[in-house]
Amino acid sequence: MDQRAGPGSVSPGLRRAADYAWRLLVLGGATYVVFRLLLRFELVFIALFIALILTSLLRPPVRMLSRSMPRPLALLVTVVGSLAAIGALVWLVADSVSNESGSLGSEFRGGIDRIKHWLQGAPFHVSPSTLSNLQSKLGTYISEHRTTLINQALTEASRFVDIVTGLALAVFCAVFFTSSGDRMWRWFQDQLPYSTRLTWARYGSAAWTTFAGYTRGVILVAGTNAVMVGISLKVLRVPLVLPLTLLEFVASFIPLIGSPIALAVATVVALASRGVTTAIVVLVLIVVIGQIEGHLLQPFVMGWSVRLHPVAVAVCVIAGTSLAGLVGAVVAVPLASIGWAVFRVRHGPEDGGPPPPTAPPSPRPEPEAAG
Repeated sequence: MDQRAGPGSVSPGLRRAADYAWRLLVLGGATYVVFRLLLRFELVFIALFIALILTSLLRPPVRMLSRSMPRPLALLVTVVGSLAAIGALVWLVADSVSNESGSLGSEFRGGIDRIKHWLQGAPFHVSPSTLSNLQSKLGTYISEHRTTLINQALTEASRFVDIVTGLALAVFCAVFFTSSGDRMWRWFQDQLPYSTRLTWARYGSAAWTTFAGYTRGVILVAGTNAVMVGISLKVLRVPLVLPLTLLEFVASFIPLIGSPIALAVATVVALASRGVTTAIVVLVLIVVIGQIEGHLLQPFVMGWSVRLHPVAVAVCVIAGTSLAGLVGAVVAVPLASIGWAVFRVRHGPEDGGPPPPTAPPSPRPEPEAAG
């Protein structure tokens, strides 16, 4: 019998494509709604994200100290020690800036004069009148838009209250996540249907293992980058070594692009204070540290926890930046890593190991001989 589709029927391939299309539309709509809600409660989302980062960092020392003291005391010692270390670091950065502020003005003015002489020479041959006109136009623009610039600065300064509130909420949640996070997760599982609890337990375990591994890995990578940058800038006698090192550490939380941006700032400081030669050396440092991070640190330190191709990481960073700016660039890779880990658990064997061997087909019984 002929099974070909008639003139008014739909082919199976087109029907299957339509089924996937409407499912993708529903999934895209739900993702958009969730994304809009997260933007609406951006401060809460950022605070919870930071709280999870702090929890992944606090749990190992708390677990280790709990072997020799009660767990609440271990948590208190860890939190107070961490806050003291952060406060000491902030004090060192502020002290470094205040100590170097007296000489920075003369160094930057001398650096600007050296840049002018460099631009007037080979191979640029920029005329002094052009540089003077550019400087005067820049001064005119600043004087004309002084009110706007001051208002923008005040607006950004007003967000300081939001930042402090978000950090306080993050620390508060991190303390409770560290002390009773397991009980919170069990309570959540108890609200689910009994048949789905084991599945959600596997998903949650995979998600937390991936997120904690990513956080500790990126901390190690950022610390290594910061140490290399700090030593290099100290050898090159670039001012503001400690603030630039801290900037490198924070910027390394954005994969691929964070470290080059921080080193670009260091290049500008080196150009204005030490001259063109030092700035070129810092530019070479950007390439060297980028190669070390991309080919050694990232695969070795984070390959076991974040199993994403570098192309996927780049796409996630760019997509997150276009959707939510700096926050999106920071959270894109860990969220994608968690999604991929849950997907692998969802479509893998129950124990996460290799799939069980397939049993050979049973032989067909021999037909009985006719008597």
